[in-house]
Amino acid sequence: MKPSVFFELVEIKAKTASVFPFLMGTLYSYYHWHSINLLELLLFFLAMFLFNMAVDINDNYWDYKNATGVESFRRETNVIGVNHLNIHMIGWIDFSFTLISAIIGLFIVYRTGLPLLYMGLFSYAVGFLYAGGPKPINRGPFGEFFAGFTMGFVIYLIAIYTNVFNSPEAILDFKFYGDALLSSLLTFFAISNLLLANNIADEQEDKDLGRKTIVYYLGKGNSMFILKSLYILGFFALICSIIIGLLPKTMLIVLLITPIVYKNTKAFVKNPIKKKTFPMIIKNLFLITLTEVVTFFIGVLIHF
Repeated sequence: MKPSVFFELVEIKAKTASVFPFLMGTLYSYYHWHSINLLELLLFFLAMFLFNMAVDINDNYWDYKNATGVESFRRETNVIGVNHLNIHMIGWIDFSFTLISAIIGLFIVYRTGLPLLYMGLFSYAVGFLYAGGPKPINRGPFGEFFAGFTMGFVIYLIAIYTNVFNSPEAILDFKFYGDALLSSLLTFFAISNLLLANNIADEQEDKDLGRKTIVYYLGKGNSMFILKSLYILGFFALICSIIIGLLPKTMLIVLLITPIVYKNTKAFVKNPIKKKTFPMIIKNLFLITLTEVVTFFIGVLIHF
């Protein structure tokens, strides 16, 4: 398998959706508790990255397997069919990546405690059921929520926990989890919007493949309204997080990108085509998460 094909199979371009929440969680834990556990953090990054690739391989695998009645999708769209990859080999690669990441994850659980086990089990369940199982999540109306929640919040939360599990100052109570959720909402919603925009652009293809996403139930118009609303709510959550001290004031700089996010979103909503305007939503996610990480890092330096 050529490296370019492998990178397409694991959707390497979308890995910012997991790497940036990881970095945000690390910065958050240092900003509030000055706590970094380097070994556990690096092991978590490795496990997370391997499993993220496994999930994307799994998505492509099951999309290929389930498209039995739509040969054009297999031949012209799915990376496995387009590149004539051995489906059994793909299954073994997926299994290997998942197994290695699970072993690393269990070792981290041994070192940090049961809360990580529960968060990890949830993540693995969503990762497998997103495209696999009798009723895959990505073929129904909740794919956007589970993708955004798991990648935008749970990865962020695990990164925080991995750094503060042995800190006496970090109390894992309702406030701890609530604060983490509020401060992650912009990332959460930006990732959800990536999936929502993808489903808006793929409305007809999803119908042909028998997928009943949220766009199927709400229609394009209402789905686009949700897309725009989630960006607004995300930026509002960012402002609230800064006001109450969860995030540093330097992150107000993130608001400077709102005209670009608005412009990109407007272009997509006006003409939602996968190859032409969907990349605008990808740019939104990259721009939002990159700006969050950079301005958070500056805030940590100033705070230090």
